[in-house]
Amino acid sequence: MDVAYTKGLHELGDGLFAYLQPDGGWGWSNAGLVTSNGSSLLVDTLFDLGLTREMLDSMRAVTAANPIEAAMNTHSNGDHCFGNQLLPPGVALYGTRTAVAEMQAAPPNLVHLLFKVDHGDPVFTRFAREAFGPFDWEGVELRLPSETWDGRLELRVGEREVTFIELGPAHTGSDSIVHVPDAGVAFTGDLLFIEATPILWAGTFANWLGACETILSLGARLLVPGHGPPTGDEGVRGVMRYLEYVRAEARVRFDAGMDAEGAADDIDLGEFASWSDSERIAVNVETAYREFDPERAVAPVPELFMRMARWKDRH
Repeated sequence: MDVAYTKGLHELGDGLFAYLQPDGGWGWSNAGLVTSNGSSLLVDTLFDLGLTREMLDSMRAVTAANPIEAAMNTHSNGDHCFGNQLLPPGVALYGTRTAVAEMQAAPPNLVHLLFKVDHGDPVFTRFAREAFGPFDWEGVELRLPSETWDGRLELRVGEREVTFIELGPAHTGSDSIVHVPDAGVAFTGDLLFIEATPILWAGTFANWLGACETILSLGARLLVPGHGPPTGDEGVRGVMRYLEYVRAEARVRFDAGMDAEGAADDIDLGEFASWSDSERIAVNVETAYREFDPERAVAPVPELFMRMARWKDRH
């Protein structure tokens, strides 16, 4: 089915809903709602309290009869979990053990420090303001999932069976999807970026490609990505083409002795140049280099954001 890519709550049929936030760039994530027989599961919260409050308010007509009794964070990035504190106290909040550890490593105050404080570099300051200026992390308190799991978890929402499937590390150290088999729908978190550039914070490329194969094997009629418009299998294949292309292009430059930042500059993005947030190539090449050389030190996150800022400034 076609779902208009406009901001707000969209009915997907069979008691499922997607909350969409165009344009799907930095921080503009999607969320989901699964309802059945007087109960709801919320898939992800949003990047700040104002956005999450707006989303929950838009769901009131549905959740009044189907209260949110469970919620799940697909991964650790703040745009999928910083609104957790607005969930009612009694909600069972699910997340993988690895995702919870990563949430603790990047709490709201640290994100605020990175993007809202002027560090004296005009290139980075301009990038941070453009990408993260709209978001407000004042007053955000990190609420961690209380129900942790690994691998796979079957959950009943009302009379409906829902499956959590952990498929990372890929985008982050732990990336999970929510599959609703009887509706033929899956909420994929950031394993899918549609019309936006994927970013491999943790990798590997092989793991992410394997995750895409698993998503395809579900045979879902509709996939709600972490960012961008709802899609079908064609969206998954687009992500796979990007990953395969970047890994191959990075390999050529790694073998030629180019440094990672130079390689990212040198790669022609071709068919993917129109996707938003192209600067993520800088992180993806670094992750590829680490895959080619397992002894390579992990680059600090602030340094990776600085590389993206420089890439964007040069292009």
